[in-house]
Amino acid sequence: MEFRILKKDEKTSARSCEITTTRSVIKTPVFMPVATRGAIRAMTLDDIKNIGFDIILSNTYHLYMRPGTEVIGAAGGLHKFMNYNGSFLTDSGGFQVFSLSNLCRVQEDGVEFNSHLDGSKHFFTPEKVLDIQRVIGSDIMMVLDQCTDYPIEKEKARSAMEKTIKWAERSQKYYNETFDRERQACFAIIQGSVYNDLRRECAERLAELDLPGYAIGGLSVGEPKELYRDVTENLLPHMPENKPRYMMGVGSPLEILFAIKHGVDMFDCVMPTRIARNGTLYTSEGRVNIKAARYERDFTPLDPGCDCYVCRTFSRAYLRHIFRAGEIASLIYNTYHNLYFMKKFMDEIRESINNGTFDETYRKWSLVFSGA
Repeated sequence: MEFRILKKDEKTSARSCEITTTRSVIKTPVFMPVATRGAIRAMTLDDIKNIGFDIILSNTYHLYMRPGTEVIGAAGGLHKFMNYNGSFLTDSGGFQVFSLSNLCRVQEDGVEFNSHLDGSKHFFTPEKVLDIQRVIGSDIMMVLDQCTDYPIEKEKARSAMEKTIKWAERSQKYYNETFDRERQACFAIIQGSVYNDLRRECAERLAELDLPGYAIGGLSVGEPKELYRDVTENLLPHMPENKPRYMMGVGSPLEILFAIKHGVDMFDCVMPTRIARNGTLYTSEGRVNIKAARYERDFTPLDPGCDCYVCRTFSRAYLRHIFRAGEIASLIYNTYHNLYFMKKFMDEIRESINNGTFDETYRKWSLVFSGA
């Protein structure tokens, strides 16, 4: 993997960059759609290609549980299994281990847990998580980390941070000794909950490992927006500038804007697709709740400023009708539109950084989504 900074905004820390894997060139800032189990709900791969995404995210835990590494390995990796030629980033599965498993026991070597599917026992070590992602064929892999809830006492947050750093050190050693660094990159994950001193310490200690990229984990887990912003603003100056910076699990346009302003390059979240399936759509005028009665006789396009297939073809009244009727087409159209919006939203932000108008774009979209 190669990483280049192309342009820095003069007034903020926003930046336009390129990440080159063996499969695609990813222009940042970038939003990555989530294909948790190897598929994006209510979308086809052709849809993803047509919209123009060069990278999508999948999940190590879920793919390990089903269909399993034997099946994926026999297929020749996830790219061949899905017939997808773009880049994959795979989360380590740490969040799912801690959130889905009823019985999760953290040990020095890793974490023991029970499958959420059948209750069977499993044990993840930092090395095993990388081995799973080796079989998957991930272009960008994430190390195993210990996730924490919010709120959490500071000493418990410190303990989880120390585990995360130790596991990252083991991951770095194993990665450097056994992986092809050109074909598969490995990112560390910064933890520390909402405690700025822990976040700073974690970032600085992980930076010494000189891994290809760094992610911010453990945010957007229920903390107030003010704390999310405070941690983001205080942490970014302590992250390596010459490596990709990835904010995990953030999909709100406002919070993406804020993070880009402070130097984040990559984002993923299920939010745009999940709210789409529940009838909430992003537009150039803000959020639209397509279920609302006021759209019953509204025969205008969903978003006059959008040129996606849905907005060129259907009215708000029709989209409301098929949603209320429970038609599968509603899930497809809503999801397509929201992902198209996210792609064009990120394209516009990146272009504004390149041409020196990011400040104007920031103000514009902040007004559109204020209160959203």
